[in-house]
Amino acid sequence: MEFKHVSVLLDECINGLDIKPDGIYVDCTLGGAGHSSEIIKRLSNKGLLIGIDQDEDALKAASERLKNYDNKILVHNNFHNIKSILDDLKIDKVDGILADLGVSSYQLDNPERGFSYMHDAPLDMRMDRESPFSAYDVVNDYSEEELNRVIKEYGEEKWAKRIANFIVKAREDKKIKTTFELVDIIKRAIPAKARREGPHPAKRTFQAIRIEVNGELRIIEQTILDGVDKLNIGGRMDIITFHSLEDRIVKNTYKKLEHPCTCPKEFPVCICHKVPKVKILTRKPMEATEEELEFNPRSRSAKLRIVEKI
Repeated sequence: MEFKHVSVLLDECINGLDIKPDGIYVDCTLGGAGHSSEIIKRLSNKGLLIGIDQDEDALKAASERLKNYDNKILVHNNFHNIKSILDDLKIDKVDGILADLGVSSYQLDNPERGFSYMHDAPLDMRMDRESPFSAYDVVNDYSEEELNRVIKEYGEEKWAKRIANFIVKAREDKKIKTTFELVDIIKRAIPAKARREGPHPAKRTFQAIRIEVNGELRIIEQTILDGVDKLNIGGRMDIITFHSLEDRIVKNTYKKLEHPCTCPKEFPVCICHKVPKVKILTRKPMEATEEELEFNPRSRSAKLRIVEKI
């Protein structure tokens, strides 16, 4: 299957990075190199693009798309290791960092990857296929309490407790091996009236399990902190999120970096001596235009937040 992914908020991201031709830029979520191909076009031979992805299919597709450019380094790794990746490359500072936290269209649309509740496939959902831990392990090995926590917290699913209970009961008979087996269990757990309203009944549970499998939320804050430390003064960081849980972490981490003082409000002067590291450039997140929504409906929930190192 060909690696296809439409880059979200492309113009906004590129403008937000304020690209310098001789600069060094990191695309933390390389994917099919949609954003990266626009970054590298704007670089001179002295500039450098570093692309990171944990999905080998993405790296192959990106390598092909960027084959005419020599000023690039592509790395098979998780972006939460950005500090050690740059240290290993002996790069002290960079001029821009981009992270698109969404699942790629390729991953969603490729049935065998097990991300989608619309295709029948083995329960997988691993972004890094070398990882030994998959959706199968979450669904079959987590306790009812753990399943409830994951589905409620990461899926914001109000029927989490019932879904967890139905999963545990179903696997007493036999292991749950496929996406459609899981979808059927979720549908049985959610009352008919609730199933008829809102999105697909399995959407929130699948999102929650995917987040758990890939540790998506756990790594965001530290990645931002490490990334900002690696930015030159005036360097920019763009982060695109696709649901409220991610966006909240990004927004709050940016705020902490802009207003790091921990002194009680009643103190007349700051004694913690923590100084701001960034300036937030997007008080409200940037969202897709009507025009973008027409050709890429998946951009509907995308939010872009940008900071500049000071």
